[in-house]
Amino acid sequence: MDEIMLLRKMVEEHDYQGALALIDEMDEMAKDDKINKVEAYLIVLLIHLIKQKAENRTTKSWSRSIDNALDGIVRSNKKRKAGGNYLETNELAEAIDESFLRALKDAASEAFEGMYSPYQISTMIEPEQIKVDALDLIINYKPSYS
Repeated sequence: MDEIMLLRKMVEEHDYQGALALIDEMDEMAKDDKINKVEAYLIVLLIHLIKQKAENRTTKSWSRSIDNALDGIVRSNKKRKAGGNYLETNELAEAIDESFLRALKDAASEAFEGMYSPYQISTMIEPEQIKVDALDLIINYKPSYS
């Protein structure tokens, strides 16, 4: 890791301002990585919620994927040592909103064997309600072991 070697050099040379700036940059990179991971799980969650609503049914596989996505979101979002979350509720809502179109495109290729376009799928569902439902599921998620 080049950053660690550079940090060591800065400390050895008593460049504490540079070292602190590098630490801040490394912290931001770690946060960005966590956010990207959360967003990847969000897309999986949204795909399956969209398919459930569009097809007005569910499968065990979809339910399992939803549960796995929720688990991944909650675990990836949690700050281990410091406590709290990387993304607060309002930021999660923004991430859901930003991820929705991508999820809709992917869901359209899967729902109804890919017969409908993303636009057509969007007319079969209530996008805003799915976003609200997704956030609700995340906030109220409790792992199940059944």
